[in-house]
Amino acid sequence: MKSVTKRRAAPQPDSEGGAQMLFVTLIILLSLVALSIPVAAALGILGLTLDQVYAPFPLYRAAGEIFWSVGTDFILAAIPMFILLGELLLRSGISTRMYSSIELWLGRMPGGLMHSNIAASALFAATSGSSVATAATVGTVAIPEGQRNGYNERLFLGTLAAGGTLGILIPPSINLIIYGVLTETSVPQLYLAGIFPGLALAGLFMATVAISCFLFPKWGGRTGQSGFMDRLRALKHLVPPLGIFLIVVGSIYAGFATPTEAAALGVMAALGLAAYHRRLNWQILRETLLGTMRTTAMVMLIILMAYFLNFILSAIGLTQQLTDFIASMGLTPFTTLLVIVAFYLIIGCFMETLSMMIATVPIIAPIIISLGYDPVWFGVLLMLLLETALITPPIGVNLYVVQGVRGRGAITDVIIGTLPFIATMFVMIALLLAWPGMATWLPQQFY
Repeated sequence: MKSVTKRRAAPQPDSEGGAQMLFVTLIILLSLVALSIPVAAALGILGLTLDQVYAPFPLYRAAGEIFWSVGTDFILAAIPMFILLGELLLRSGISTRMYSSIELWLGRMPGGLMHSNIAASALFAATSGSSVATAATVGTVAIPEGQRNGYNERLFLGTLAAGGTLGILIPPSINLIIYGVLTETSVPQLYLAGIFPGLALAGLFMATVAISCFLFPKWGGRTGQSGFMDRLRALKHLVPPLGIFLIVVGSIYAGFATPTEAAALGVMAALGLAAYHRRLNWQILRETLLGTMRTTAMVMLIILMAYFLNFILSAIGLTQQLTDFIASMGLTPFTTLLVIVAFYLIIGCFMETLSMMIATVPIIAPIIISLGYDPVWFGVLLMLLLETALITPPIGVNLYVVQGVRGRGAITDVIIGTLPFIATMFVMIALLLAWPGMATWLPQQFY
């Protein structure tokens, strides 16, 4: 006798069914994450489970076609290129010289090195596109200097963790590329939209340091002394990262290159700089390529599983049902947006940012768009929410990165040091909600 596997009929598209389906989806996802199952595997298992429970026919058979379609997407080739660019900058010594130059200019201010941490993070973020790489690179250079000059250690560590978050907002950003691919939003427009908010957030971080050092002068450590000519000569070390930024971003908006091609141009420029400084050898190339392959494999596997899950969610009607459910609640669009912001702030305490974005954007983005909000603006808002999650305990990745670079003491020191900057991020989120033009004005001028 042949065994027949019976599947349940797909639920009818009513709001109550959508809420129930969403609840089941979140419970399964959070349970898999709590069991420490790798993110890619968790997304794949969730997709297969929803397929078995809700789909009227086996949707998993389309997985091969989905993986091929996503894996051959030209714009996703930019991800390994930007990862390679960050690895080259880290190992070629460019980041160390950049930090030393910024330190000469900002070290005279109260809390000078902490301002240098944030400025160096913003500049490195503008070339690497990775928050983790930014926090690790600047932290490696800065922590010994902070200990030597008597800074308040907790606040000093907080500037490194918070400054590192700028990597996913200031272009070029890997997370913005992934968001653009998931929502079919223009990556060049997203890059333009992230410039002003990214610089504004860096300015607010520096204001937080200034206020803290004004209230508690001993936290500011010993200020550096340097002559004007020394600072002038040090400017040459800022030229390479700024040049790479102009090559990558400028080539996109000049119409010379796509984001993927611009990333390749940045890699070529970084290779040239490494060779110029005599830091290009087989050992550095080997370490750079191995680091790039490890990170790329992890990110791409997560993206493939996320697309499969996105296909399942659309096929079983969850996205549409959830949209109908929210519409039936009678909330205003702004109230709904505030609920979504609160959702991300809460879930960001328990999920890693990349997996959180990939798992939720396919569900949340259609709701936001149906409410009439600009997907480019929401992309910037989402990056701010992800940045907050990067330094929110207990899962904030940058907290562990900075603590790992520090190599001693308790992680509670890093957590306490980031609290003022979490409050600053809340202020920045409120500013973007009140003034959407901060993100949308520049893309509107170009497009």
